[in-house]
Amino acid sequence: MKRVLAIILGGGAGTRLYPLTKLRAKPAVPLAGKYRLIDIPVSNCVNSEIYKIYVLTQFNSASLNRHIARAYSFAGFTDGFVEVLAAQQTPENPNWFQGTADAVRQYMWLFQEWEIDEYLILSGDHLYRMDYRLFVQRHQETNADVTISVVPMDEKRASDFGLMKINDQGRIVDFSEKPKGEALKQMQVDTKILGLTAEEAVKMPYIASMGIYVFKKDVLFELLNSYPDSTDFGKEIIPSSSKDLNVQAYLFNGYWEDIGTIEAFYDANLALTRQPRPPFSFYDEAAPIYTRARYLPPTKLLDCQVTESMIGEGCILKDCRIDHSVLGVRSRVESGCLVEDSLLMGADFYQPFSERESNCDRRDVPLGIGANTTIRRAIVDKNARIGCDVKIINKDNVQEADREKQGFYIRSGIVVVLKNAIIPDGTII
Repeated sequence: MKRVLAIILGGGAGTRLYPLTKLRAKPAVPLAGKYRLIDIPVSNCVNSEIYKIYVLTQFNSASLNRHIARAYSFAGFTDGFVEVLAAQQTPENPNWFQGTADAVRQYMWLFQEWEIDEYLILSGDHLYRMDYRLFVQRHQETNADVTISVVPMDEKRASDFGLMKINDQGRIVDFSEKPKGEALKQMQVDTKILGLTAEEAVKMPYIASMGIYVFKKDVLFELLNSYPDSTDFGKEIIPSSSKDLNVQAYLFNGYWEDIGTIEAFYDANLALTRQPRPPFSFYDEAAPIYTRARYLPPTKLLDCQVTESMIGEGCILKDCRIDHSVLGVRSRVESGCLVEDSLLMGADFYQPFSERESNCDRRDVPLGIGANTTIRRAIVDKNARIGCDVKIINKDNVQEADREKQGFYIRSGIVVVLKNAIIPDGTII
């Protein structure tokens, strides 16, 4: 793996994840109470012994830079690194990144300097655990020019993805973007070729691209030069070149979730609380997920009822009820509160105790969740100040709303309280 360079694509403006991406890049969005989305592909690389990692981004990259600088240091006896590359203007190219391929093209001068054989191109907003060594091994064994990681798919979900067709050798021979009806039926394949059992192959007769690729070094340069106007790997460059190149499929048959929308992000986080076995686990000692070490004190629970929930370090919870929720680091919940089916991202800092009186007779709304507040089916971003006797319950069952001045949005019926928002005492949402 020393001759593999990983390139993680940080995505665009993250409009589908807005307002979580209002003040941060998509890969820097918090996950599971203490991690960030970028920790998933970086940890997969580290666990696969790939230590040369670039992250390409162009929007709100300050928090991403800060997180990576504090979390990942390979100092000492290795040439490993995790480095953020932001979009920049040059005399040759004065534009922002126009797509996945264009982002890689703009930094090819840098990637070419490394003595490597393969480029591993990853996405920064997926939740999965994968050993990339097996992916690269399949690429080398089939002498592929390009290998695409694919997931098996049933008919119900298949039309939401870009699908591929393979021949008997696992070579990709056809592509179709979100086909419907008869066009969908035409994309059925025998997934036993890629390793599924006969029973699994009947249930999942389609394969969908995960948007991650292995390229031979020379092939990547050649493709980017041959298609100078193409900006996307999955929709333009790879389908256009598949007739002339050996493009192989590698089957990944584990949990994989594209966290591209507020609803998908919300569902993926709350699924982590599921018992007895969540679809994705952060408790795998053989392949841990790494993040920034914060050295926070233990969480303090004072006469609380907590069911099916995950709670990060450094929280203080008083006489409250937490059900089917995820609470991030430094969360503070006062007495009489009810938090159900919600994701609280916590805080970046503690307020001094002199400023933290539990009673509601005070001038300013302090950091955290005030007394006697109810929060249901919501995402509360970092450093939010929610007053006493507040109800965040979407009482009118609104599906979409933009209330930036009031400190919240509603997406797919989920109330999203903005980072640093102040919600006054007695507010009902």
